[in-house]
Amino acid sequence: MAVFDSFDPWDPAFVADPYPAYAELRARGRVLYYEPTDQWLVPHHADVSALLRDRRLGRTYAHRFTHEEFGRTPPPPEHEPFHTLNDHGMLDLEPPDHTRIRRLVSKAFTPRTVERLKPYVRSLADELVGDLVAAGGGDLLTDVAEPLPVAVIAEMLGIPESDRAPLRPWSADICGMYELNPSEETAARAVRASLEFSEYLRTLIAARRKTPGDDLVSALIAAHDEDDRLTEQEMVSTCALLLNAGHEATVNTTVNGWWALFRDPAQLAALRADHSLVPTAVEELMRYDTPLQLFERWVLDEIEIDGTTIPRGSEVAMLFGSANHDPAVFTAPDRLDLARRDNPHISFSAGMHYCIGAPLARIELAASMTALLEHAPTLRPTAEPERTPNFVIRGLKGLAVEV
Repeated sequence: MAVFDSFDPWDPAFVADPYPAYAELRARGRVLYYEPTDQWLVPHHADVSALLRDRRLGRTYAHRFTHEEFGRTPPPPEHEPFHTLNDHGMLDLEPPDHTRIRRLVSKAFTPRTVERLKPYVRSLADELVGDLVAAGGGDLLTDVAEPLPVAVIAEMLGIPESDRAPLRPWSADICGMYELNPSEETAARAVRASLEFSEYLRTLIAARRKTPGDDLVSALIAAHDEDDRLTEQEMVSTCALLLNAGHEATVNTTVNGWWALFRDPAQLAALRADHSLVPTAVEELMRYDTPLQLFERWVLDEIEIDGTTIPRGSEVAMLFGSANHDPAVFTAPDRLDLARRDNPHISFSAGMHYCIGAPLARIELAASMTALLEHAPTLRPTAEPERTPNFVIRGLKGLAVEV
C-alpha cells in the first residue's frame, strides 16, 4: 500500500494540495485498487475521458441488477429519503430513463434560454460586486460566489426570493453524501435536507401545475407528450439536481480560482491588464483547481485497463483533478496559464452525462470575474483561507478580501 502513502482523502494536508499525490499515482500506473474505499482509481486523462463514454460503466446498476446480483449491500433503510431524491435525477440514471429525462430537461434548458439570461447575470454580478466594493471588502464566498449562481438557478426555476435562504444549506448537506465513506452524521444531515427539500419542491410544483409561470418548473411540467413525461418524483429530483449542480461547481470555481490568482501575481496582473483573457481564464481556473475532484461509476460489464481486469460489480473512481493535470495532455500542467488555448479539461465531465448547465456556468463565471476586474481592480486577500475538509467537492470555507 506504499503507493497510497500520499493519497489520503481524509488527510488535511492532502486536501490542501492533492496534485503532487496525483502525479505519483499517474507514475505508478493507469489503474490502481484503493482498499479504504474499495475502488479502482483512474488518474490519467485519456483513460478518464474514455471511461466517461464507455457504456460498460454506469452511474447506477439498478436498471440491470438487484443489489444482491451485483454483489452490493443495499443502503440502510434510514438513508432512503436521500436515495429517493438522488437516484431519480438524471445524473444517477442510465438509459432509457436518463435519455428521456435529459431530453425533456433540454427542451426547457435551451441555449437560447441560457443566452437570454446573460444581461440578468451580468447585472446581478455588478450589483453584488458593487455592494462588496461599497463595504470596502468582505467574504468573496458569501458576498459574490454563492449568491450569484444560487439566485440565477432559483430565478430560472421560479423560486421566490423569500424562499431561497435554505437552498445552499440543503445543497451542502446533500452533497456531503458524495464524499468518500461519509459518516452517519453526514448521512443524517443529508436525509433531513432531502426530506425538507423534497417537501418544498413538491409544494412548488403543485403551485405551478395550478398556475404556470415563465419558469423552468412550469416548462418541465409542460415539456412532455402523452407517452413521454416526468413522474412526480423525477420532477422533484430533477429540480433538486438542477439547484444543487446549478451552483456548486460555480461557487467553488470562483473562490478556488481567485485564491489561485492571488497566489500568482504575474497572471493576475496580466488578467487585470487584458480583460479579453476572461474566457480562457475561466477554462484554465476550472482545470487548474478542479471543483469536482472525483467522479464514480459502477462496472456493469467487465473491463480491462492496461492488462488489469476490473470485474463487474466494482466501482471506478475517475480522478478529474489528476486528469486535468496530466502532462500527456497539458503543457506544464502545474503552471497557471490564463492564456492557455489547448485546454480539453474534463471539469464538466464528458459523454452522455456531460453537464447540461455548462454554458450557464461559463456565463456566471465570466460575469463575476469581469465585474470584479472592472469594479474592484485592487481586490486582495486579507487572510489565508481555510479549505473545506471535503475531498470530492473542493472548495474554501471563505475568502476574506478587501478593496
